[in-house]
Amino acid sequence: QVQLVESGGGSAQPGGSLRLSCTISGLQWDYYAIGWFRQAPGKEREGVSCISATQNTSQANSVKDRFTITKDKNVVYLQMNSLKPEDTAVYYCAAYWLSCGEDGPRGGDAWGQGTQVTVSS
Repeated sequence: QVQLVESGGGSAQPGGSLRLSCTISGLQWDYYAIGWFRQAPGKEREGVSCISATQNTSQANSVKDRFTITKDKNVVYLQMNSLKPEDTAVYYCAAYWLSCGEDGPRGGDAWGQGTQVTVSS
């Protein structure tokens, strides 16, 4: 059974930074990519960033120069810099069989419960 737990959300000012963490257990790592998604009020869920089993990464164009995804043991991080109000959303991590897409994750087979990120002055 795969479990994913997000943490690190909160409030930040425009231009500030946050680091989200996704702690994963029960995963057969060689067969899954890990992605970060977000969903803002009134909008559909969108893929943000992805890291593959071979540690290749991809990002959505809207965050490509500001967000960085990394992996350390059983934790996947999303470092979020130069935050903008439009980054406000609930952020989810997910495991996907099998690989990342060109512009981020292709989907999710197992999901975390999400963590709120709010960017405002």
